Amino acid sequence: MKKIHIIGLGLLGGSFSLALKQVKPEIHFTGFDSNPQNLQDALTLGIIDEVKEKADADTDIIVLATPANTLSELLVKTLDEISHETLVMDFGSTKELLCQAVSEHPKRDHYLAGHPIAGTEYSGPKAAKADLLDRKVFIICEMEKTDIHLKAKAYEVLEALNMKLRFMDPEEHDKHLAFVSHLSHITSFMLGKTVLDKMEDEKNIFDMAGSGFASTVRLAKSSPGMWAPIMQENKKNILEAMSLYISNLSKFRDKIIADDYEGLYHEMEKTNKIKDILDLGK
Repeated sequence: MKKIHIIGLGLLGGSFSLALKQVKPEIHFTGFDSNPQNLQDALTLGIIDEVKEKADADTDIIVLATPANTLSELLVKTLDEISHETLVMDFGSTKELLCQAVSEHPKRDHYLAGHPIAGTEYSGPKAAKADLLDRKVFIICEMEKTDIHLKAKAYEVLEALNMKLRFMDPEEHDKHLAFVSHLSHITSFMLGKTVLDKMEDEKNIFDMAGSGFASTVRLAKSSPGMWAPIMQENKKNILEAMSLYISNLSKFRDKIIADDYEGLYHEMEKTNKIKDILDLGK
C-alpha cells in the first residue's frame, strides 16, 4: 500500500486519512475537494500530502467521500479512468441507487460499496478526528461483486483502523439507515425548528434547555449540504420511516387528549426496551 487518493476532504474523508497516517505513515495521500477552503485546510492539517484533481495511475485506493447525490456520477467517471490495480470505495450513506448506477459498468469489480457508521454533528476538514472510525462498524454491500485481490486492499486498511465489518444488501442497508439514522436527523432538525418558531427569545432557549433537549437536538447542527442529498437519494425509505413516526406521534398525542396516562405509561415502558439494545454496544 503506497498511495491513497481522497475526493471529498470533510469529516469522514479527513478522519480516515488522519487515522491511517498514524498506523501506516508510509502511505502518500493525495486528494481533492470542490471547496477551496476545505482543500487548503486539508493540506494545513496534514490530511493530504498533495493536492491532485485526479489520482495517479498507480494509486492503490480511491476514496469517494462527497455528498450522496454527487456519488453516482463521480463513481462512474472514476471507474472510467482508473487502472486495473486501483480499488474505488465510497463512504456514502445510501447504497441502492449507487450500486444500480454501476451494475453494468465493465469495471464494477473495482468498486467496493462501503459506509462507515461514524460521524458527528460537525463537518469539514477541521472536524476530522483520528479516532472517529476506531472500533466503528463499516458496512459493505455487494461484497461478492468486488474483485478478490482488490478487496484485500480495503480489508488491509479497515483492519488497520480496527473497524468492524458487516455485510448487507444495498436495499436492506438503505431501509435500515432510514429508520436508525436518517429519521433521527429529520427529527432533530424539526425539533430545533419547532423550538425556534415558538421561542423567539434566544436567551430563554439557552437558559431553559436542559441536557435532554441539547442531546436530542444535537444533530440539528449537522450540515444541510450533506443531509439534503441523503433525503434525495433515500426518499422512498425515508418517507416510509416518517409515516410510521408521524403515526406514532399522533397516537401518543391522542392518548394525552383522552387523558389516557396509563396508556402513555405502558407505551413508554415498552419503548424502554431500546436501552437494553443500545447498552449492549457500550
